Amino acid sequence: MQRTVILASTSRYRRELMNRLRLPFDVQSPEVDETPLAGEAPRDLAIRLALEKANAVAARFPEAVVIGSDQVADLAGEALGKPGDHTRATAQLRRMRGQTLIFQTAVAVVCHATGFAQRDIAPVRVVFRDLSDAAIEQYLLAEQPYDCAGSAKSEGLGIALLNAIDSDDPTALVGLPLIRTCLMLRAAGVELL
Repeated sequence: MQRTVILASTSRYRRELMNRLRLPFDVQSPEVDETPLAGEAPRDLAIRLALEKANAVAARFPEAVVIGSDQVADLAGEALGKPGDHTRATAQLRRMRGQTLIFQTAVAVVCHATGFAQRDIAPVRVVFRDLSDAAIEQYLLAEQPYDCAGSAKSEGLGIALLNAIDSDDPTALVGLPLIRTCLMLRAAGVELL
């Protein structure tokens, strides 16, 4: 008997990525405080939040295999989160133009009933074009990526903002590194094929 799989996320992007696996899964809101700790590096923040999200849902569903994930845009050691609105998104993209960022995308898979817990991070190096204010405005009006880390929605028009992407897991930039997720699910006893 295979355990229930739960995605601990309210992100539609992560839900869409999980659908690629053709695996039945439920979705639950993790309801964790995403405020960075004082001096916390973007990489550490992403890993901590992915694990906290998975554990928060696993506490309510201890028999399930729970997936938590988090993404933080890392601009020279500074964490850029979801902008939330047009003004903050504009400011983020102006700071990012011509820069190289690391999108730190962490995933954690836990099952409290079995004591299983793994976590990993899939960094994605992204080089942004030197964008004009007009290009930034056009992009934001078209995509409204206010719920995306660093205002970057690469699976849409946001790809036009970029000069290069370097990653060993192409789904990591969208918000859930599926290669690592599949490895962890198999280790937790979930068969995918």
